[in-house]
Amino acid sequence: MKVLLVDDDRFALKLHTRLLVNYGFGNVVAHEHATDAVALLEGDNQAFDLILCDLQMPGMDGVEFIRQLVRLSYAGALVLVSGEDARILQTAEKLSRAHRLNVLGALKKPVSPEQLQQVLKNHHQPAAMWPAARKTYAREALSQAISGDELVNYYQPKVDLGSGMVTGVETLVRWHHPVDGLVYPDQFIGMAEESGLIADLTRIVLSGALDQARIWQDAGLHLSVAVNVSMDNLISLEFPDFVAQAVHQAGVPPTSLMLEVTESRLMNDPLMALDILTRLRLKRISLSIDDFGTGHSSLAQLRDIPFDELKVDRSFVHGAGRDPSLRALFEASLGMARQLGMKTVAEGVEDREDWDFLRLSRCDTAQGYFIAKPMPAAELPSWIEGWGVRYRRFVTSGSS
Repeated sequence: MKVLLVDDDRFALKLHTRLLVNYGFGNVVAHEHATDAVALLEGDNQAFDLILCDLQMPGMDGVEFIRQLVRLSYAGALVLVSGEDARILQTAEKLSRAHRLNVLGALKKPVSPEQLQQVLKNHHQPAAMWPAARKTYAREALSQAISGDELVNYYQPKVDLGSGMVTGVETLVRWHHPVDGLVYPDQFIGMAEESGLIADLTRIVLSGALDQARIWQDAGLHLSVAVNVSMDNLISLEFPDFVAQAVHQAGVPPTSLMLEVTESRLMNDPLMALDILTRLRLKRISLSIDDFGTGHSSLAQLRDIPFDELKVDRSFVHGAGRDPSLRALFEASLGMARQLGMKTVAEGVEDREDWDFLRLSRCDTAQGYFIAKPMPAAELPSWIEGWGVRYRRFVTSGSS
């Protein structure tokens, strides 16, 4: 393992070198000037498995250094270190991740041995650092998938934070590709929207979710099913009638369906969206504003559109228990929702710390990998039984 340290503070270089050696990193190269480090990396940017970089440096600062790592296609791990304000450090970390650098974490100076040890636990071998390139699919292949029943719905549970009861599921489509196996929606939804296939795709997902809701209902399992809708669905004046007819054919009450609208796309055609969404509400179809806080006109949408539910984006949920900035944004979102009489869902609950934080908040519902990953419909009843046992263990012993 070869490590590169970049920091204009000589004492910090010595301290971090000693800590890394103590943790078994025997080959550590230190530079006080980022320009010298870049020159070294230009010779062989794959020679280093790990880089620890300060942000506040003379000449070339840490952000400029990050830009150089991107230019050089650096594939190793990166740890950011700084004595600057925590929010600056967080922003630099977010910037690095947006550039698809493998950021293990961001540490505030002075770095303690415990902090460094914790962040190094995230370290992986270089071969595993870059995700595999995402395959793109042609319109004809997706069209065949839609007509050939290759699309299948998975369901992620939503849990009431007060009682622990499973109250509903979010429907997430997957493509069972005959060659590539399970393909996730981020690899084909965008193409479906661009190629005019999103309406057909939505119809299959929605009808399948409603049929499954009826199966669960007949088995005594009354769950709300949430289905994501595209902006392209909200420019068809016939869409509300299609939804109402699908609900009627499935034999479930309209209130068992929740349509989730991603707010960053919602206001592209506000008049048409307002027409369609209002008609859906008149038909007793519930509406959720998804990924709240990540778009550009969230407050206007809350003012103008009759949403029943607000889903707080995962970027404001995970880690909010320990991050004052995230906590403030999360609580502000909850406050607005309460004032407007909307239910709230926190998505992106990734660990026990997130769960404990939400249990003390006034959020209504939680969703995330800590609770359950999306699963095929057939697995849900047995998972619900297991969740009941797990939740009671949370309450009685405080263990996960």
